[in-house]
Amino acid sequence: MDVRQVVNVLELLEFFAERGRPASLAEVAKHFGWPRSSAFNLLGTLVNRGYLYEPRAREGYYPSPSWGPMIQRIDRAAPVPTELQNLIVSLCHKTNETTALVGISGMHAVFIATAESQQAIRYAAPVGKLVPIHATATGRALLSQLSEQERASILRRAIFERYTQTTLLSVDAVENEIAQSLQRGYFEGVGEFTHDLGGIALPLNLPNRHLALLVAGPVTRVHPRRQEILNLMQGEISRHLPSGHPTASAS
Repeated sequence: MDVRQVVNVLELLEFFAERGRPASLAEVAKHFGWPRSSAFNLLGTLVNRGYLYEPRAREGYYPSPSWGPMIQRIDRAAPVPTELQNLIVSLCHKTNETTALVGISGMHAVFIATAESQQAIRYAAPVGKLVPIHATATGRALLSQLSEQERASILRRAIFERYTQTTLLSVDAVENEIAQSLQRGYFEGVGEFTHDLGGIALPLNLPNRHLALLVAGPVTRVHPRRQEILNLMQGEISRHLPSGHPTASAS
């Protein structure tokens, strides 16, 4: 369940990122349909904490430079290692499909580093993208790295919504698919969350981090090439992570 006040702050930042220029109290309130008093309180709080400022008096508010150093400190504390960044870029180039490094965020898989294909029709996977952890190959590759107790805790809270005709709709179905995927050595998605999207995912069994590697694109391109793509993924993992490259193995 989302906390409304937190959502408002995040949506406000996304608004400024897209707008690219200051906005007045009236413009913010109108854009979001917020009562003027609510917009005033939110903007005032961020101004008082130094996260919003007025570049020119009475010409609107804009996020202050305070956000940059804070985000940099967070990133430095747990950065995406260079070898993993290089891995997804190289794999994208060799497969000519979108590749991504994905982690766990509550009930979702979150894209933490991506390299998008240059093909006209491709999978769009911006950093920060969230997908249901139980309804995607990437999510199941992440779930496979958890203990049975940890996985059960997540799946008990999952909302089994039918996104497409191939969506898995029960805990047992997800567990069976994880077991089959571990047995065959890779996780595959065939339009379960997004129509006509295919993907191959592998768990990256790294110390202290649960991550998965994904190659995705139109199912008509990815599905016929799944063995080729798998071979390229395994080869690039061995090349970029030679000291402990991952395999699909039971938790």
